[in-house]
Amino acid sequence: MEDMLREYLPILVFLTIAIGLGLVLILAAVIIAVRNPDPEKVSAYECGFNAFDDARMKFDVRFYLVSILFIIFDLEIAFLFPWAVAFQDISMTAFWSMMIFLAVLTIGFAYEWKKGALEWE
Repeated sequence: MEDMLREYLPILVFLTIAIGLGLVLILAAVIIAVRNPDPEKVSAYECGFNAFDDARMKFDVRFYLVSILFIIFDLEIAFLFPWAVAFQDISMTAFWSMMIFLAVLTIGFAYEWKKGALEWE
């Protein structure tokens, strides 16, 4: 029974440190927190318009366009990480298929740039 408890000792120490650190951080935030925040800092900033307008107002298409372009390029760049990790072990076919993928990605980016999709007016 004592051997089994020794095996669980590292887990108990880890949980104790994690709970203690969490409590210290929460208490530090309560103690150090600003009591009178600046109204500019607590205003809406993520979507680009005031959140207290009419709920039926129309959104500008640029919000959607920029977010979709970001998601597309972010996901396409995520394909590069496994390829880069296995770069020493890949064949020439895998190398050239990734070069074609990057060329298509670059052409798409150049097209978006030329069309002005990344411009914010």
